[in-house]
Amino acid sequence: MRILITGGAGLVGSHAAEYFAAKGNDVIVFDNLMRSRIFGYDKATVEYNWKYISRLKNIKCIKGDVRSERAVMKALGKGVDVVLHTAGQPGVQYSIDNPREDFSINAFGTLNVLECLRKVSKGAAFIYCSTNKVYGENVSKIPLEESSSRYSYKGIKGVNEDMPTDLTGHTPYGVSKLAGDLYVQDYANIYGMRTAVFRMSCIYGTRQFGFEDQGWLAWFIIAGIFNRKITIYGDGKQVRDALYVDDLIGAYEAFINSKLQSGLFNIGGGADNTISLLEFIDILKKAIGKKLEVAFGPWRASDQKVYISDITKIKNNLNWQPKIDIAQGVERLIGWIKENKGFFA
Repeated sequence: MRILITGGAGLVGSHAAEYFAAKGNDVIVFDNLMRSRIFGYDKATVEYNWKYISRLKNIKCIKGDVRSERAVMKALGKGVDVVLHTAGQPGVQYSIDNPREDFSINAFGTLNVLECLRKVSKGAAFIYCSTNKVYGENVSKIPLEESSSRYSYKGIKGVNEDMPTDLTGHTPYGVSKLAGDLYVQDYANIYGMRTAVFRMSCIYGTRQFGFEDQGWLAWFIIAGIFNRKITIYGDGKQVRDALYVDDLIGAYEAFINSKLQSGLFNIGGGADNTISLLEFIDILKKAIGKKLEVAFGPWRASDQKVYISDITKIKNNLNWQPKIDIAQGVERLIGWIKENKGFFA
């Protein structure tokens, strides 16, 4: 297969590139390398992944922006079999501060890639990295129970795909990602393209450069190892289901190899792989063997106290389920960060 991966230097994109290239596929990695600028970081982040994957066999790296028709058409060339659209602006606070650019990347960028693909390879599979934030504050209407270290859903295990996305607050990030999400669904409906939407929960893994505004698991580990202050916004009892990046790539492959024409899936670690911020702080203290500097701040706009994916649909439709639990995944991520201390110090 010939596979185009937009945002291919990010966490998900770089792991997908490495995985599919190792299987003998021709992979085109497309990225504008702007992640560090988005988060105001003065060191290279995606550039690290860019250099890493550029040395691998069967991978061609092209620097370009998903908002440019000319650049995307060049990357598509004479055609592809699959597009993994992992490119996006992932920061909630950045979307609040820069709503126009957030929209142009997440909404218009997605539409542009869809249109370019429709011109060149209408029969190709298109996979979209969506987010649980498309459900907005509707998630907060689910009754909760409270314990000493976490909130839990009362009466349900997780959020399924029937959760409404309208009549609620989202933040600009949630809105822009939902716009792309809906376009991807409609291109299957109107133009007969083969598309899949994966509404992702907390994805983590090696080669993740976490920031306070995005990638919290990696950020907590980096802050803990390098004696930086960790600020918890809210009371720390917020819960997320976490999914290791390799398992996510397995789900993409399952769709590509399936007979489904289209699909919409909530994906994360599910009810068996949940953790609160307070619980993770305790795990991290033991893992790195020292105290952490932790402060508390006010709740963030539209922050969901609990988000847990109901992964029943994807299990049934794609015969997929997570293989790497949180303990294993966090151990891998801690090991990788320690091995690359020079980069983070």
